[in-house]
Amino acid sequence: MRIGNTQLKEFLIDAGLIGKDVIESAYQESIQSGKQMGDLLLEKKLLSEMEIQKMYAYILGIPFVDLHKSVIPPEVLQLVPEPIAKKYRIVAFEKTGTNLKVAMLNPDDLQTIDFIKKKTGVKIIPCLTTQENIQEILKQYEKSLKADFGELISGEVEKLTAEDPEENLEKVAQGMPVIRVVDTLLKHAILQSASDIHIEPSEKEVHVRYRIDGILHDAMTLPRDVASGLVARIKVLSNLKLDEHRLPQDGRFKLQSEEYKISFRVSILPVFDGEKIVMRLLDEGSHGLTLEKMGFAGEPLEIIHREIRKPNGMVLVTGPTGSGKTTTLYTTLDILNTPEVNISTVEDPVEYRMARVNQTQVSPKIGMTFAAALRSLLRQDPDIIMVGEIRDEETLEIALHAAMTGHLVLSTLHTNSAAATLPRMLDMGAEPFLIASTVNVIIAQRLTRRLCQECREEYHLDAKEIETLGKTFDMKELMEFLVKQETLQEKVNIKKGWESIGFYRAKGCDQCGGEGYHGRMGIYEVLEMNDEIKKLVTQSATTEAIDTQAKKSGMATMVQDGFMKAAQGITSLEEILRVTKE
Repeated sequence: MRIGNTQLKEFLIDAGLIGKDVIESAYQESIQSGKQMGDLLLEKKLLSEMEIQKMYAYILGIPFVDLHKSVIPPEVLQLVPEPIAKKYRIVAFEKTGTNLKVAMLNPDDLQTIDFIKKKTGVKIIPCLTTQENIQEILKQYEKSLKADFGELISGEVEKLTAEDPEENLEKVAQGMPVIRVVDTLLKHAILQSASDIHIEPSEKEVHVRYRIDGILHDAMTLPRDVASGLVARIKVLSNLKLDEHRLPQDGRFKLQSEEYKISFRVSILPVFDGEKIVMRLLDEGSHGLTLEKMGFAGEPLEIIHREIRKPNGMVLVTGPTGSGKTTTLYTTLDILNTPEVNISTVEDPVEYRMARVNQTQVSPKIGMTFAAALRSLLRQDPDIIMVGEIRDEETLEIALHAAMTGHLVLSTLHTNSAAATLPRMLDMGAEPFLIASTVNVIIAQRLTRRLCQECREEYHLDAKEIETLGKTFDMKELMEFLVKQETLQEKVNIKKGWESIGFYRAKGCDQCGGEGYHGRMGIYEVLEMNDEIKKLVTQSATTEAIDTQAKKSGMATMVQDGFMKAAQGITSLEEILRVTKE
């Protein structure tokens, strides 16, 4: 864009958006470095991209458009072909009569504007927008492709069923019809942010289901004839044995593009009607996950940061399968991952690759168990050790001794609450004094779906609903907890009772695909080991006794954390009931 540094400097001084000294300093730096002044202001975070683009639009005398959360009709979007939109960062967003409004980053690109004008035969009205807006709208091209997926699948499946898949599995696996079908299934799953793909053969059909935000959804049903072709293709991708149909197999493969880098962890299991495939999708391109984004806040967050900074001891994350334990561990490792420390892990399997972290995969077939790997790893001079899961007495004993001898150990256990973890460790044969002197903090968690902030609707509990909740939860204790929360000071009044608190329920809109939910977050309880808890452990106390003492010491339970997040409108009470009553 033809906006000189002098012109921008004068405009900024007139607008008074930032101080004159800052403007002058950025102006001088832009002259010396040869950079655009706007780029420097953005780098230094003195102005946002939105503010800079709005200024450019004003100076150039063209409209600025904010397309954040806009849903563009497919027929308008497709007026600019996807390759052109991606290459030149230009999207069509509104058509009225013979006028077409396009959002772009460079309105000086007259060649592209002229191309679209000739292609569509309408008058082009360029508008300026942000990089983030363009990126958001480009995703809608992929969403509009979903409608074509059905036709593509049915067309390719017909070709596939016309052949005899059993004739030559390798030939079928390399054939275009099956390649297209599998690619479509994978791309469809990526577009919908699925965490798992289930391909399940039955007597007459093959059912494909995607797990999205923790819930399984039917994706498509394919003829039974394509089953062997699909399995063969996925085995080829995962480098597995094509002719092995009786034993389970595990493998992995990657898909990479400009937009994403996804690793697929594949598990193939023989079932009565063939072979069932489950693929776990791991987004290797997703960075920047923090404990705050995961749902930790307030005192629990402070406790975790305090305890993971200790040079030794044990940090345990507990919960059922699929409750996000591994994600919590990886996020914690990411915080601790600095050049000053040696971090080593023992995992089954290695889910995410981390830079500067030595990750070891267990292999029980050759005697490489968690305990064996951990014993060898202690001779590798680690500062921080992550054990994927403590499954047996031997692993627990080595981990406890490692935590006692100057290592920080992070691991997971399968228990239902933070308090239940300590008696579980005693049951596994650990010495009470060892547990009391090594465990720093225990985090118990579940995953709930986040409410779509665009379409959630507010409601108030009626007397019958409060009575029903009272049969499951201690409503008096919950109210006392909510009243103490700073974030709910204006919303919760103990005198007005539960009827006065506005909760939210899922509704469904274009943004969330009609589900009413989008994304997931955790609800947690964080048990910090204090002197009272340590004393109870040495006395081999029950889960109930430890839980009561932890609450006295100020621990918020998972249910309390869930109700707080429901009152804040982040999730719904239905979700809290679903994950805590399972």
